[in-house]
Formats: sequence, C-alpha cells, structure tokens
Amino acid sequence: MLNPELKLNPDLFLENSQKALMRDGFGQGLVIVGETNKEVVALTADVCESVRMHYFRDRFPERFVELGIAEQNMIGIASGMASCGKIPILASYAVFSPGRNWEQIRTTICYNEQKVILVGSHTGLNVGEDGASHQALEDIALTRVLPFMAVVSPADALEAKKAIIKAIDYPTAVYLRLAREKSLVLTTEETPFEIGKSQVFWLPKENFSQITIFACGFLVQEAILAAKELEEENINICVINNSAIKPLDKELILEWVKKSKVIITLEEHQIAGGMGSAISEFLSENYPIKIYFMGIKDSFGESGKAEELIKKYELDKESIKKKVKEIQKEIDSSLYSL
Repeated sequence: MLNPELKLNPDLFLENSQKALMRDGFGQGLVIVGETNKEVVALTADVCESVRMHYFRDRFPERFVELGIAEQNMIGIASGMASCGKIPILASYAVFSPGRNWEQIRTTICYNEQKVILVGSHTGLNVGEDGASHQALEDIALTRVLPFMAVVSPADALEAKKAIIKAIDYPTAVYLRLAREKSLVLTTEETPFEIGKSQVFWLPKENFSQITIFACGFLVQEAILAAKELEEENINICVINNSAIKPLDKELILEWVKKSKVIITLEEHQIAGGMGSAISEFLSENYPIKIYFMGIKDSFGESGKAEELIKKYELDKESIKKKVKEIQKEIDSSLYSL
C-alpha cells in the first residue's frame, strides 16, 4: 500500500490521474527561490523554454543570462559568479551539461568548492524521438564521482520543485536530474523532501519484504504501478523512491535491505556507474545481498515514443512485474535465505 505517513497522492491510481512535467516543477521552484533570495541567478545555453527557465527570465530578466550554445563557457561564468557571492543555477540538456562540459564542472566548480546548482533535463529514454544523441544515460555516473557534488533524481514535478528549493541551502554543489516527458504526480505538497533522504513509497503488508525495489526518477511511477498490481496477485514488495543518489540514505537502505532477501535497482540510466552501482558499492562493504539491476545494459538508446522505448528496454511496469515473479519463484525454491 502507499505509505500513509508520506501523504502521497490519493488519486494516483485513477484512470485520469494527474501528470505533470518535472521541468515545470523545477521552473516554478526556481521562481520561488528567486523571490526569496536575491543572490540567485539563472543561466542556460540556448534551451530556455525547453528547461522552463523562461519562468525565471520573465520574472527576473536582470538576473538571467542566456549563453547560447556554449555550455563550457557557461560553467566558467557560473563559477566566477559563485566566487562573488551569487548562487548560480544552470540548466541545459544533460547530454550537454554535464555531458559536454564535465571537465569545467570538475575543475572550476567542484575542485574550487563553488556553490553552483546544475540542472540536467531530458535524461533517460523518455527523451523519445530525439534519439540516442539526446538521451542522457550516463549523467549519474559523471556527476556522482565528483567530490563536492550531491546528486538528486526527483520522482515527479512536485519533488523537482522541492529539490531546487532545498538545493539553495545545501552545503555543496548539486546536480538535479529531470525527465522530459510528463510523469504521474505521485506526491503532494505535504509530502516531505530532503536532499540525502529517500522514502518508502510502497509498503508491503507485513513489515518485511522478500523483494525491495530501489527506483529513481521517471521510473518510480512504473515501480509503484507494478507494486499495486502485484499486491492484487498476493505478491508483496517494497518500493523505495531513491531520489537521494548522492549522498545515499544509508540508514534507510540498510533498514530495508535487512528486511529483504533480494533487492532490485531500477533506473533510466546505464547500469554501470548509476544508482544501482552506488547502492551496490555501499552494500558490498556493509551488508552483501543479491541484487538485480534493471537499467540500460551497456547500449545506447534509439528514436521512438517514450513509452515504446521504456518497454523495449524492459523498464516498464510489465517488465518489473515479470522480473519480480521470476525472483519470487527462485525464493520459493529456497535459493535464498535470510
């Protein structure tokens, strides 16, 4: 069942449940932080409307900078602004930032410990018809290895809005990862959110789950929809919205791993270097357990409708259900023990 303590969207499973763009949530949150903190400035690289920075531009034109197609230059300018006391928020497509300008991010922001917030939009397969050249499937790996950099992957538009607001006061640079397509609004304004904290969105009937799924970003909705249908078939799992990719919510991870026989990590990103890698690195030293990785298996994406690609790469609701049932059969065959 949905975790009642988190005050999640009660209408989530209705046929016409609300969907929204994470980018819109970010843009709305950006205006809020602009109103509350005069040091906030916004920069983008020729994709203002696409990343929803026009909300800020129209409200605070004197604090908005359009760099054109110059992502590397954008980082240098932002670092300089940060050194003068500003709080720069940069947004572009993730294949270009942090993809194209990674060295500048490493050297001028992280190495110098400059407080800059990076927003990478159009991540994952849900970029759709734009194809492999625009589908960022490696950005978690690029950012989480950097010192002085937190990595957040919101589950919906409301979390994206809360994330940019929280990022302002976070002590390090922050990378915020956004999807392109609309996703279900899973949370409400009352649902708590903190950088570095993940949450149990779906609870098993008992305070124990043979299978726990750690999902992030756009695919959290698929995991929740799968959990609802699996429960109707008397298969109970736990689903954690693991928006906190760096730093990991180690306490929550350990709590539920110790209640599980197997875990699944689910992400719209390369398996190598992604959220699943981060969790497995932590668990290998602290609580080794069998892990199944659901993500992109060392390949690029391709052009197609978002829902078609999510299905083809076996990351949709039905693929999750299939994987859970396969694992459950193995558990029932006593291949695993606590």
